[in-house]
Amino acid sequence: MSDTILTGTRRRASLDDIVIPRPPLSSRMKQGGFWLAVLLLLGWSYQPAEMFNAVHLVTDWRNMAEFGSAFLKPNFYEWESYVSDMVVTIQIAVWGTALAVVLGVPFAILSASNVCPPWIVQPVRRLMDSFRAINEIVFALLFVVAVGLGPFAGVMALFVHNTGIIAKLFSEAVEAIDPRPVEGIRATGAHRLHEVIFGIVPQVIPLWTSFTLYRFETNVRSATVLGIVGAGGIGQPLFENIRSFAYAETAAIIIIVVLSVMVIDMVSAQLRKMLI
Repeated sequence: MSDTILTGTRRRASLDDIVIPRPPLSSRMKQGGFWLAVLLLLGWSYQPAEMFNAVHLVTDWRNMAEFGSAFLKPNFYEWESYVSDMVVTIQIAVWGTALAVVLGVPFAILSASNVCPPWIVQPVRRLMDSFRAINEIVFALLFVVAVGLGPFAGVMALFVHNTGIIAKLFSEAVEAIDPRPVEGIRATGAHRLHEVIFGIVPQVIPLWTSFTLYRFETNVRSATVLGIVGAGGIGQPLFENIRSFAYAETAAIIIIVVLSVMVIDMVSAQLRKMLI
């Protein structure tokens, strides 16, 4: 009994003797500098972002309640038209995503620093940066002028913007591969194209698939807004009802959009399980 008590005492004593080392001073200074920079950035942005208006969320709650109550009685009288427009929105997202993947794959290979030399990687990356820097709505406005009103302008807007996003995501997956299979293929005297096809692509297909499905979900949400500028889909009736203060109809459209995105998310999850 005494031995047991003695052993337990020694164990507690040994645990008490453990000293957790403090991070080095340089590391603590870096962390402190980071959080100080974050606070300064928030303070610098406070006035221009008009964050002082947050108080109206509390003082004007009655207006918020009145506005929100209008959404509690959705009007599905024209639900068939809304569903039809939502289907068009999904079709816009399908084509925009598909075209972006087709063009994004070669750009991703050209953007990968472990595949191509810097004099190719850097110009391609800057081109992809320019694609990502411009919002889909801006591209939609440009394509509406170029090809006219309709869903095709929305397809092209999603296509160009997402080419830059997919090229970046895909290239980062390429840069994270295990180099040994590629080196083994290279040792056989294979062509550089064979290294990409048989050494790189099989490793990144699961991540590429996941990224593609995620971008498709995102593009469905983005396509709902493109109709505001005449690029087709459910965005046009959504904008018209909001502008007309028809909140019951707006609520019905929003419910249809939310349900559609939920279904797409569940289908995408199943596809990931099947393909990855």
